[in-house]
Amino acid sequence: MNTGMLVQEFMETCPVPRKAIGSWLAVLLGWLSVLGCAEASTYPLPAASQFLVGQLQDTRVKAGETLLDIARRYSVGLDELEEANPEVDPWLPSAGQRVLIPSQHLLPDVPRQGIVVNLPELRLYYYPKAKPGEQRVVMTYPLGIGSEGRAIPVTQTSVIQKKIDPPWVVPESILAEHVADGDPLPKVVPPGPDNPLGRYALRLGLSSFLIHSTNHPYSVGMRISHGCLRMYPEDIEELFGKVPVGTPVRIIDQPYKAGWQGGVLYLEAHPPLAESGYSSDTNLTPMVVALTNVVSQRLNDHAWQAAARVASQDSGVPTPIFAEDAGRARPAFRHVSETKIDGHHWMVQVGVFHDRDKAQHVTQMIQGMDLPVSVSEAGENRLCRILVGPFSNRKEATLTADKISKGTGLDNFLVPQSRTLAAECRLSN
Repeated sequence: MNTGMLVQEFMETCPVPRKAIGSWLAVLLGWLSVLGCAEASTYPLPAASQFLVGQLQDTRVKAGETLLDIARRYSVGLDELEEANPEVDPWLPSAGQRVLIPSQHLLPDVPRQGIVVNLPELRLYYYPKAKPGEQRVVMTYPLGIGSEGRAIPVTQTSVIQKKIDPPWVVPESILAEHVADGDPLPKVVPPGPDNPLGRYALRLGLSSFLIHSTNHPYSVGMRISHGCLRMYPEDIEELFGKVPVGTPVRIIDQPYKAGWQGGVLYLEAHPPLAESGYSSDTNLTPMVVALTNVVSQRLNDHAWQAAARVASQDSGVPTPIFAEDAGRARPAFRHVSETKIDGHHWMVQVGVFHDRDKAQHVTQMIQGMDLPVSVSEAGENRLCRILVGPFSNRKEATLTADKISKGTGLDNFLVPQSRTLAAECRLSN
């Protein structure tokens, strides 16, 4: 029986997550490491207006391999490898089958400094400071994060401590889980092969949260931890040596990333976190936010159609959706939230929906608040975009946005009226 069959049998009889996995499985999956592990991806940091780093790769499945083997070898996570290869059986792929390695990424749309953790992407970015005269770089690693309901909060913090061979002080909630399962744990697990923190840990300025190694490297790239951020042992060893105490850490929730590279607009989509309440099947507002943050011109219908397809596929692979016209310069990169746009009225965008019934329901809610609501549509894909306004100034739009949030619980954001769409989305009365 090969490694894939053994892992598949285990997953069928003891589905993950359920409780901490026994040491015997760690030994079994340790076989994966003998195949060799890729070094972390380090890339020259592009200009502020450019976002794409890395190159896509592909490989062929060897006899007896699983996607776990390939993920570890190329330093990518299992989930992102599955997203990029939905036709490949992760546990019993066919020998010789082609596998796309998602080793190209759009940088998250946040300041490029310190550590950035993008939760839906299950990926960490590190922007080390450069010495005078040196090229700045970005380093990126896959992560394992907390299972559903145990996600680390979206926030800003910092590295407050570095620890080699840390003991694991088992949280009371985990002790209780193991007692209930008939598998009690000691209150403190000493360093060693049974310690789930591995050899290296970076403590964050959040109660009980760490970026750490693991004695179960197969879990990297999946949502099965109790809340901390797991890394491949070889990755955290490298990161640990480079990150000083005090490094800022920004934890974000960006399932959709957009950015330019050489005059081409790319979109990268990952499955939204269940906790966010968003789905690419129901509300594409986060995708529209990602695009409008980096585009200061109107996109054509073909671009919106391409964006909707990318969002629905959630492949995690940066995909071109729009190319600027030859001979015409692209408007300068800017964030709407950071730019004062004089002479424009403002709109409050409440949502973007595939589902006409959902769009109708939201429209009725807004009309019930005696607010000026309009609905627009983007191209043949028929995405309904719910807008409220226009308002003559940003302050008035902000007050209305707060009123909508409090009255309906609906997330929203502000956009200049010049960016709204012209076509009407026809909803049933």
